[in-house]
Amino acid sequence: MAKTRISISLERAQAERVRQHAERVGMDVSAYLVHAATRQMAESEAMEEQFAEVDALIARAERAAGELPAEPAPGPAAELTEQERREVEEALGLAHGRDRHGCRPGHAG
Repeated sequence: MAKTRISISLERAQAERVRQHAERVGMDVSAYLVHAATRQMAESEAMEEQFAEVDALIARAERAAGELPAEPAPGPAAELTEQERREVEEALGLAHGRDRHGCRPGHAG
């Protein structure tokens, strides 16, 4: 198989560290860098595969959100009752880490 040369630039200290690590494992610098890059690519591809379904779900949700109307439909359905407004505020408070008394866990009220 024909080989292709790739040139990289490193700070002197980085190059020395790479050389030392390669030497320690009995490889030349070129083989060491190829091994490191190949390992990194395999890890990245495995993560991409692991999260492919989640990424697709997010993409579908973003497309669906883009199709929603910018403003709620006019009329009485768009208005919240006072009870609904309190429930929404309470839920948002919980989501932001505040308890029912407006305090964040571990903080004095």
